[in-house]
Order: sequence, then C-alpha cells, then structure tokens
Amino acid sequence: MKKLLFFTITLFIFGLMACNNKKKVMQSAEFIPDMSINSVISQLKDSLGEDQAFRIERGVRQVAALWQEQDGTADDFAQFCTTSFVADKAGLASLYATLERNFEVIGGYYHKMDVALKEPLQLVGPDVTPVDMLFGSYNASAHLTDDLYDNKIAFLTALNFPFYSLGEKTKLGERWSREEWAYARMGDRFISRVPAAIQQDISSTVTEADAYISDYNIFMGKLRNGKEEQLFPDGMKLISHWGLRDELKSNYADPTRGLEKQRMIYKVMQRIVDQSIPLQVINSDSYTWNPETNELTANGKTTAATPEDTRRYEVLLKNFQAMRMLDAYSPHYPTQLARAFDGTMEVPQKDVEDLFKGLLSSPQVKEVAAFISSRLGRELEPFDIWYNGFRAGGGIPEEELTGITSKKYPDAQAVERDLPNILTKLGWSPEKAKEITSWVTVDNSRGAGHAWGAEMRNDVARLRTRIGEGGMDYKGYNIAVHEFGHNVEQTITMNDVDYYMLNGVPNTAFTEAVAFLFQKRDLELLGLKNPNPEDAYYLALDNFWSSYEIMGVSLVDIQVWKWLYAHPDATPAQLKEAVIRIAKEVWNSYYADVLGGKDEMLLGIYSHMIDYPLYLPNYPMGHLIAFQIEQQVRGKNMADEIERMFIQGRIIPQLWMKNGVGSPISIDPLLNATREALQALAK
Repeated sequence: MKKLLFFTITLFIFGLMACNNKKKVMQSAEFIPDMSINSVISQLKDSLGEDQAFRIERGVRQVAALWQEQDGTADDFAQFCTTSFVADKAGLASLYATLERNFEVIGGYYHKMDVALKEPLQLVGPDVTPVDMLFGSYNASAHLTDDLYDNKIAFLTALNFPFYSLGEKTKLGERWSREEWAYARMGDRFISRVPAAIQQDISSTVTEADAYISDYNIFMGKLRNGKEEQLFPDGMKLISHWGLRDELKSNYADPTRGLEKQRMIYKVMQRIVDQSIPLQVINSDSYTWNPETNELTANGKTTAATPEDTRRYEVLLKNFQAMRMLDAYSPHYPTQLARAFDGTMEVPQKDVEDLFKGLLSSPQVKEVAAFISSRLGRELEPFDIWYNGFRAGGGIPEEELTGITSKKYPDAQAVERDLPNILTKLGWSPEKAKEITSWVTVDNSRGAGHAWGAEMRNDVARLRTRIGEGGMDYKGYNIAVHEFGHNVEQTITMNDVDYYMLNGVPNTAFTEAVAFLFQKRDLELLGLKNPNPEDAYYLALDNFWSSYEIMGVSLVDIQVWKWLYAHPDATPAQLKEAVIRIAKEVWNSYYADVLGGKDEMLLGIYSHMIDYPLYLPNYPMGHLIAFQIEQQVRGKNMADEIERMFIQGRIIPQLWMKNGVGSPISIDPLLNATREALQALAK
C-alpha cells in the first residue's frame, strides 16, 4: 500500500508539472508573428537565390513553430535564422556529419544508462523494491530535448534539414540518394517540443505498465478441473498472455488430455479479459483454483475470491492518458494513432486496416479452417485461433523438446556461447557469425524475454530470455530464437548501414519479420527438421493462420484507441466495457462463423495492448513482410539476402520492400500461396 500511495503521489506531482508546462507552451505557440517569418524568408531568398527557396521556406517556418518566448525575441529569431542557415553543399555535409556523430554519442550513452537502471526490473534477481522501481522509471534523457533547444542545436538542425511528410517521402524518396535520405531523417529529428516533465511521466507510466505485465504469472500446477484433478505439472508458471498461449499451442501434440488442458487455459484467458480472475492467483501459488467455477481453495477450505476487477484497464487507461499528453506538441502527428501509423510505422492507418480486413474476409479463411478441422477431427473452437499444427515437427511432444533445450541451454551463458553456431546454421560464414554475435549479450529475464538493441555502433544488443532452474524449456527457447532474430537485425542495421541516421529498419514490423524468420527455424536449429517437399505449403498455411489470428487482435487495438480518443474522460470500468464490446464485435465479424463462440472476448487477451501502446499492428504487418521476404530468400542463402535487404536501413517501408523483394507490402502473395497450398495438400 505504501508503494502504491508513493507512486500515486509521484504521478500526481508529475501531472501538475506537465499541465503547467503544457499551458506555457500552448500560450507561446504563436510567439513568432507571420510578419517576422515572411521577412526572414524574403531576406534569405534575396541573398541566397531561389534554388534554396524550398529549404529556406520550410526551415524557417519549422524553427518559428518551435521557437518560444524563452528562446529570445522575434529579432533574435531573425538573427538566428539569417546567420545559421547553411547554403553551400560542403558546409551542409560538414554540419550533418557533426550532428550525426554527436547525436550518436549522446543517444548511445543515455541508452546504456537506461539499460543499467532497468536491470533490477527486467533481469532475474532479488525482488524488485520501490527504490528499484523509482530508478527504473527514471528517464535520464528527459531533459535532453529541452537542453538541445536551449543551446539552439535543435533549431540549427530544424533550420537546415527540412521535415518531409509521409506523402512527400513516398513521392520523392525513390529518387533520393543515400545522403538525401540521411538528410531527410535528420529532418525528422526535431518536429515537436515535448516538456521534460511529460517525457518523464510517460517513461514512468510505461515502466509501471511493463512491470504489471512482467509479473502477471499463473501457477498452472494450482489449477483444478471439476473433478479436482491437476492437469499441469507443479512448478509450471506461465506469463499472460505469451506463456498461456504457447502452452495452449503445445497441447495440440497431446492426444490424451490436450483438449481438456486447452479449454482450461481458454477459461483462464476469458477471466483475465473480463477481470473476474481472482487477485489471489495472480503471481501466487497460495491457492488452488478452478477457472471454470472460479472457486479458490486453501488447505482444503473454500476461500472467497477477490476479482481483479478493473486493474488491467486502469493500466491501459494510464498509458492512453500519458500518450495523449504528446498530442499538443505533435503538430505533424496530433494523435497517438497518427504517431503510430504515419509517424512510426510510416504506412497510413487506413491502408493497414484495409490489408487486415482484406485477409480476414478472404475465402481462404473458411477453407483453411475446414482443413484444420479435418486434421483435428472435431469442430473448431475459439481457442483454435492459435492452432499450430502446420509447423514442421508440430507433432513432437513438448516434453521431448524441453528435454533437448534444457540440456543444451542450462543457463544464459550456454545460450550466448551457442549464438555463433545458430548463425552458421542459418547461412552466415563463421567469421561473420562471430562478428555479429560478439555484439550480442544474453541475460536471464524476469519476463517472457525481449531484445534490446544498441543506440550507437560498437555497443551490444541484449537478448533477454527466460531460463528456469532446470534450464531453458522449449517455450523459452522458441521465444529466445525469435528475440535473437531481433538482435541480428539490430546489430546489422546499426553497424553495417552507411549513415547513422539511417540505422535500423523502416518500422518494427520489419524487425518482427526477421524474428519470425528465425523463430520458424527453431526446430531446424535443434537438428529436428526433416527435409519435406511439402514444407513450403505448410509454411504458407502457418503464416496465413497466424496472420488471421493477430490481424483481428490488432483491429481491436486500433478500435480501442479510436474509442479512447472519442471518450478521453472514460473511467477504467467504462474502458473495460468498451474493450470487451469491441473484442466481441470484431470476433462476430470475422471469427464467429469460422470458430464459433458468438460474442467471444478472446481477442482482448493480448498483453501488448496493455503495456505497448498500439504496437500490435506491427505483428501482422511483420507476418506479411516476413512471408514476402521468406519467398525472396527461398532457394538462396538466407544470410546474404538478409544482409542485402537490411543494410538499406530506415527508409520508408514500401520503398524498402520494392528494393528488397520487388513489390510493396501486400496480402496477395500470402493469399495466392495459401490457395496453392490447399490445392496441393488436397491431392
């Protein structure tokens, strides 16, 4: 209670600071009058010529939009612009090189500090203390942007490197040189001015949400069915939703009690979404629990259950409130939806939704569902949205796989030692494999695991993975291979891309694509994959069904954020009602006729919705991108193709895809491959 009270007070104080700063900025937003702006533009054009007109016009207006009273008078603004605009090509290149080098230094070392401060929260170790949470929530770089405006570096950058909208990048980018693309990315660097207090508030809120999800574990050995039977082994502790979902998937290989286990997990998920899950069973093994009846037992006596009620939606609502504080400072991307799609993903929201709805409405859905039903020998149920029987080796019992992985990887050090071998199996030369993995370190994670790339060259990427006392189980291994794919992308696109401002990928869907490529080869990496001429067909069906699942979840996420913006003063209880309603509506539109369960709320289970604002749409985009990349690398050396494609760095997605695989992001290749697979497998 003291910890909760402390954080409530802290967030309240931050909230007051944010409101005060927000009022200050809003009041000074029009500080530089149009007359001064036009005068400066005319003066620069007269002295430098019309060939500089575009850069002058856009740069001066960008600086004017960011300039505030504390930065100086209108005359100071005019003097700054006229003396700081760099017209000649050599001078501009020199300025770019200086800015790029120093932004890398600053970003890289702040990142290293952030990693170190969050270690107690993210890595296995002593229990997290309130002080750990304070330091882990602290954003050391929160005042950096303010400092860069105060010393005029931000204005110098905005003046000389124009910002281009997504539409402009799409129209012009195909003709840009690598240098011009780097300059354009430099122009993205300062397009808003967010007060440090708001940045710190966002950091605290997101960290709190991540901690909530990281500790959301269910002790499966404590679950009981109607006959008081224990279906899961003692010591099985599964995080929601990842662990629950993966355990559900694994039970397709259990012909005896697999279906019963899946139905039990399904009920647990429903109770998490509707918040009827007892608080007593979250991250605790003190009680036995029947998910069907929701009864708790301790020492043979029934105990009253206290439902979680709205905690899940309180966390989601706080994320929305934190992100909404950015709106007033984001003229180019005035909502989190705009920032997530036009700003971060760089694919318009409507285009993304159209892609998802196109696949969800395709005739292939019912055809693949019928194929799955015939393989299972029963009618499909809602949880069959996670059917994974298309994967190679899908019939191998998970216990056998865990026996292999736990012996091979008893600890994080064993995983790290084996990383070069993994890359050589995937096609990298021993020398390049050693080079890449020398920049990857492995840690034992409290949560399901994640990958965290460096922010400067010659720093390490971090593979955080979950390893139990008995070694790494198969679920952990499968996730670790996925996360290692992220690390490889992070390392290549940080160290091998020609310009620092172009490091990375167009958006997170592209790093998910590499991660999926690795993850689908997890059994092969264990030496269990047998050459099978039908593998390509099953790969298409697996990708299709995975896309079908996550696209619906993503539509729910998008619709929830639309609802939040329409109801900014909603309570957690109202948000809970809205999420459940939206989940049911999407289910009834695209899933009920295929999987049954009218008014099913299962699409609301994903933890990403709670702690990663609007991240979920990146996953289905990643599936589509991964499939197109998979087709591109088929019959070729995967390592060579990945390096060729990914050294393009962070240009816009559709241009990256055109250069990388010859066509834009589309559902058509996957739909065509699915149709071909069904026809071939029916013979």
